[in-house]
Amino acid sequence: MGKTQQFSAFIKKEFRHIFRDRRSMLILLGMPIIQIILFGFAITTEVKNAQVAVFDPSNDIATQRIIHRLHASEYFHIAYYPNHPEDINQLFQEGKIQLAILFNDHFDQRLKHTGDASVQLLADATDPNQASIMVGYASNILAAFQQEWMQECRIPLQIIPEIRMLYNPQMKGAYNFVPGVMGLILMLICAMMTSIAIVREKETGTMEVLLASPIKPGYVIFSKVIPYFSLSVVNLITILLLSVFVLGVPVSGSLFWLVIVSFLFITVALSLGILISTIVRTQVAAMLISGMALMMPVMLLSGMIFPVENMPLILQGLSHIVPAKWFILAVKKLMIEGLALRFVLKEFAILALMALLLITVSLKKFKVRLS
Repeated sequence: MGKTQQFSAFIKKEFRHIFRDRRSMLILLGMPIIQIILFGFAITTEVKNAQVAVFDPSNDIATQRIIHRLHASEYFHIAYYPNHPEDINQLFQEGKIQLAILFNDHFDQRLKHTGDASVQLLADATDPNQASIMVGYASNILAAFQQEWMQECRIPLQIIPEIRMLYNPQMKGAYNFVPGVMGLILMLICAMMTSIAIVREKETGTMEVLLASPIKPGYVIFSKVIPYFSLSVVNLITILLLSVFVLGVPVSGSLFWLVIVSFLFITVALSLGILISTIVRTQVAAMLISGMALMMPVMLLSGMIFPVENMPLILQGLSHIVPAKWFILAVKKLMIEGLALRFVLKEFAILALMALLLITVSLKKFKVRLS
């Protein structure tokens, strides 16, 4: 056999090894596809289909034309027409809208007789970048209508938008990224580090020795994850202290319930780490799966950096199974908006259900794999 044939044989052998390892094939061929789709559709600074409430007591031709312009744009979706201004605050608290537009009484008559009318724009500024973009889009639509109305009526007109940024009037970026950083750090510390620690024991053969001891397997697993739970609690305290005293982000709501929700999220992340440790056998594989299955969804699909509402429907659906999304929503409501527990019951219930499901599946699968 010549050198060329030997070289070809080595190449064929290597290809066979790669094709036999389905996990490697998934990482090599699947990861680029997933990344290009996620980064291509999730990363956008545009605002699309923002949920809007319109309070229109006058209901005249001018307001209807403005509303039609808003509805026709791809930036806004007018979802609510409240009868009272007080209802708008409730919609913001429940997270149903990101922007509210309030017209004053007799809008059309004021424009024609005094040439002056006001519109109030209320924006949820927990994400200051998104709030600025939404207000800018709405202001441009009002300015375009004003120009068109002046040409039709041939009289000088002025529509003055009164802008209010709710929950974050100073427009501090820290109000947005602190909840996201909390979700990312707690997820990585708990899930990634737990999975790597358990897989390291399996890799070196010491996990089987521990499970062969008189101690029950469940106690062995809990003894591995409790240190990471403790470290996550320390990280949580550190983040909160830095947020309040360094970044100037106050805990506007209940600190007690904020901590309880954080503990629940830590439990979910620890269960994910145990589940990952049952799937892989090497630390490298654990890091790859953790990075692919945890870091990317947390950064792209949780609302940490990019609003989920701006993404395609399929990615919005996938975001529902990302635990960090519900944790970040709960933290924003409790910490930034200062809402009561009843406004985060949905997020609390989803995280509790995820924790129960993941604990059951991961512990059962772990025992099966090591039996």
